[in-house]
Amino acid sequence: MSFPTISPPLARALAERNYDRPTPVQLAVLAEEAADRDLLVSAQTGSGKTLAYGLAMAKELLGNAERFERAGAPLALIVAPTRELALQVHRELAWIYQHADGRVVSCVGGMDPRREQRELAAGAHIVVGTPGRLCDHLRRNRLDISELKVVVLDEADEMLNLGFREDMEFILKTTPETRRTLLFSATFPRGIVALAKQYQQQAFRIEVAGDEGGHADIEYRAIRVAPGDVEHAVVNVLRFFEAPSALVFCSTRDAVRHLQAALLERGFSVVALSGELTQNERTLALQSLRDGRARVCVATDVAARGIDLPSLDLVIHADLPNDAEVMQHRSGRTGRAGRKGTSVLLVVPARRRRAELLLNLSGIDAVWGTAPQAEEIRKLDHERMKDVLFTEQTTADDLVLAQALLAERSAEDIAAALARLYRARLPSPEDILDPGERSSRPRDDRGRDNVRAPRDDARTSRGDDRPERPRSKSGKSSPKHGMADGSVWFRANIGRKKNAEARWLLPMICRRGGIDKGDIGAIKIMDTTTEFEISERVADSFAAKIKRPDKEDNIRLEPMADAPQGQAPSEKRSKAPRRDGGDGDHRERQGDRARDASEFKPRGKAHGERGPKFEDAPAFGKKKKHQNKPGHAEPSPVTPWSVRGATGKKLKKKHRG
Repeated sequence: MSFPTISPPLARALAERNYDRPTPVQLAVLAEEAADRDLLVSAQTGSGKTLAYGLAMAKELLGNAERFERAGAPLALIVAPTRELALQVHRELAWIYQHADGRVVSCVGGMDPRREQRELAAGAHIVVGTPGRLCDHLRRNRLDISELKVVVLDEADEMLNLGFREDMEFILKTTPETRRTLLFSATFPRGIVALAKQYQQQAFRIEVAGDEGGHADIEYRAIRVAPGDVEHAVVNVLRFFEAPSALVFCSTRDAVRHLQAALLERGFSVVALSGELTQNERTLALQSLRDGRARVCVATDVAARGIDLPSLDLVIHADLPNDAEVMQHRSGRTGRAGRKGTSVLLVVPARRRRAELLLNLSGIDAVWGTAPQAEEIRKLDHERMKDVLFTEQTTADDLVLAQALLAERSAEDIAAALARLYRARLPSPEDILDPGERSSRPRDDRGRDNVRAPRDDARTSRGDDRPERPRSKSGKSSPKHGMADGSVWFRANIGRKKNAEARWLLPMICRRGGIDKGDIGAIKIMDTTTEFEISERVADSFAAKIKRPDKEDNIRLEPMADAPQGQAPSEKRSKAPRRDGGDGDHRERQGDRARDASEFKPRGKAHGERGPKFEDAPAFGKKKKHQNKPGHAEPSPVTPWSVRGATGKKLKKKHRG
């Protein structure tokens, strides 16, 4: 089925974009019974509604002419809830009316209002904007609506949810009563129905079933994952699907920043999108996705509407959405206009029932499973390598270089080097276990799993089942055990104050030094630096490689001159420079705080006499009135801030003078 008869300039624009089959919502709004009437349309995201109302209002804008007259006061006004959606609509209408010489102007929050004022003064045929900015231009008499023929409210239900009801009513009251009003909404809540009755005249109601437009081309997968492996699961899902563009949703801005940094460190080309960015930064991020400079976008729900990327084939929910409608809008960024897409939900055990409820409310039958494993991804890499390397035609220069290489090296050496170069550009997959198989691990105060020690990661990646190194109560490795062939300590010029974490330091160290996780021992993260242990077997080559400048980060790695180097376990265990309260691996934040606290010395002590050890700190805070009293936690023995908070006044009085 083809599009109904439309103006030749519009038909030409559709042909250039290979639009030959209209979607159900496009057929409905272009039908004879809908012509010249106010419309109340229910259509899911990704159903092609922008093109639908772009073509539906053509008769009012152009009449029988094929081209617009010189731009003056706008003829159509489109109102959208978010900046991204408004800019997306602006782009769509611009190419639809390009051969009709249509001039489309956008007015959105976050952009320069003076520039918009100049563009409006220069004339426009269509104006697209967000409610707040349009109302501002109307109140300042910058937007002339005297010639307005059509008003479109796009995603009106979302505008209600965002609190734009008063703005929408102001716009509808201000515009001419002779206008044609097209109201598009995913659902018809009571507020939308009331708005339609008040501001539309005998509206023709169109409903497009959600299953036809919303989920038909999207494959849903739900992946079980342990809380501490969510980041690793994102890496493996991205590597498994290798989509041209992917969108990863997080619940907070902090989570977006953290995940973007982690993916950048692993070698992904990634941008971020959240409400804290300026409109210009958000526009540049989306443009980098469209032109292929970035493959992954990590975003909050600000990107759940209004983003249409032609090559977006994968959506990952790193954090579950708050409700089923948000999940549909997130997933609707893919599988658009007949394209296939995949939506992956990462589900920790505590959120399993929540995920099942969201899927049931949306009428979605997802495939449950575990995260892609590293071995699966490596097999896919082998298959993809053949397709990538032998798709382009060989040139004469390529043949000359190949013959020169064959004269010096064997074919096997050249093939091995080629495979090595191909793998070097790919982010390394992570080793992940099914949370049902994972043994219980200690949890921190926020309920998240602690990061696994690098030695445990290395042991998992090698696949052996040797017993874990004995650890003392403080977390130190037993002195009788160390790295099998001795170790050398190195230092990085980044610490906790710059959000250093073992989960992204580990792959960075491996990449910079050309080693495996099995060659890394303990990682000790301090406030401004990080110390880590490297197997003596690879220490020399590691030291040589880290001297080279790195284009991806400015983190400096260097050997530690003050640490015992290269001693095998039978001689003497290699260890980092001793610090009071230190721990044996990277899970030692409380130990670091204890070291900082050791500098605290009460006044009145003789010169050279040591102050109180913080192992004895609880004695200061054990007041009977705090014991057995609900709501009072016992002061931490190693955290100086808790000691000051609980007993600081007493200490100050006791040691004054």
